[in-house]
Amino acid sequence: MNILFLTLARITTLDERGIYTDLLRKFRNEGHHVYIVSPFERREKKKTGVVQESGATILNVKTFNLQKTNLVEKGIGTLAIEYQYLNAIRNHFANEKFDLVLYSTPPITFSKVISFVKKRDNAFAYLLLKDIFPQNAVDMKMLRENGILHRFFKQKEEKLYALSDTIGCMSDANKNYIIRHNPKIAESKIEVNPNSIEPIRAEITTEERIAIRKKYELPVNARILVYGGNLGKPQGIGFLLETIKATTAEEVFFLVVGSGTEYESIRKWFSDQQPTNAKLLKGLPKNDYDTLLRACDVGLIFLHKDFTIPNFPSRLLSYLEMAIPVIAATDPNTDIGQIIEKEKCGHWVISGDNTQMQNAIQAICSNENCEMMGANGWNLLQREYKVDHSYELIQKRIQNV
Repeated sequence: MNILFLTLARITTLDERGIYTDLLRKFRNEGHHVYIVSPFERREKKKTGVVQESGATILNVKTFNLQKTNLVEKGIGTLAIEYQYLNAIRNHFANEKFDLVLYSTPPITFSKVISFVKKRDNAFAYLLLKDIFPQNAVDMKMLRENGILHRFFKQKEEKLYALSDTIGCMSDANKNYIIRHNPKIAESKIEVNPNSIEPIRAEITTEERIAIRKKYELPVNARILVYGGNLGKPQGIGFLLETIKATTAEEVFFLVVGSGTEYESIRKWFSDQQPTNAKLLKGLPKNDYDTLLRACDVGLIFLHKDFTIPNFPSRLLSYLEMAIPVIAATDPNTDIGQIIEKEKCGHWVISGDNTQMQNAIQAICSNENCEMMGANGWNLLQREYKVDHSYELIQKRIQNV
């Protein structure tokens, strides 16, 4: 089977680890031919072209800057990308016939590309729904509800959902939200296909843990609570900083690792406040981050309290993979916290509730069952969030056509 994967993520090789590369590698290992369309952002100063890498064919398309740029260029780039991808596919994959076109949100502006491939090749279209836009932008006050831009992007969203033969949602709450807010979509084509990875069991000795902590100048004997990933407005970073400031327990140390639109404001806060119980690190390469994560004790998840859509951050999988307990501070609409508590692999608090957060930190730091919670998390990962499961769901949909 020939598979075309459309993404805004920069993919250079299937040897990298991540929710998309792990799934695509599974397809490759099962004998399928994987084709990837990925952006060459303007700042890279490279031309559109095709490369063969790690058993996949990667079409790098020159685009505007899409990440870490101003809103104007990002907006123009998001609108232009479907035409850029469409032209590149016509020029470079004219003689290829695709059986499956796989794509994720963001963006929601791939409709013309998907429509073209479906019509030309009679391909099956499968959407991996990782982002519910434009409602998330409305929640974050980035778009005015029922304004011109909101209505425009809402039409784009509806078109994408209509074109998709199957919509794979990250959780039950995601699925129920899509069904409830999109009554024109047949429920039969909506399923739960969560974030998934190819997990590797991380073993670490006491000596290795100490060496890693010393390398990054972290306290050797403290209980380290780590937040790793995107540092943006959707993460409700303000509450993370409030939590650091409010935590007085001497044995607790916070490690913040990442990059994003809020990084500079966080760096300034660290510079002004000079917290003795926390450290900020710029985003690390995946392998380095995973190594650092092995030396931490508790994983943190933060989401903005104003979200009405049920987000499900993929960073949860990194914590489960490292078999460390999790504290999730989220809005009440996502089910990630309920899953964490049901599976007894951590604690859930409502974002902005300082009392709940301090209680959770105290509980997890004084709890002798932390190792058991980590083991529960690893078992949850094996049971629900492996790429084998996502692969089988997609295969089943195609076979039933």
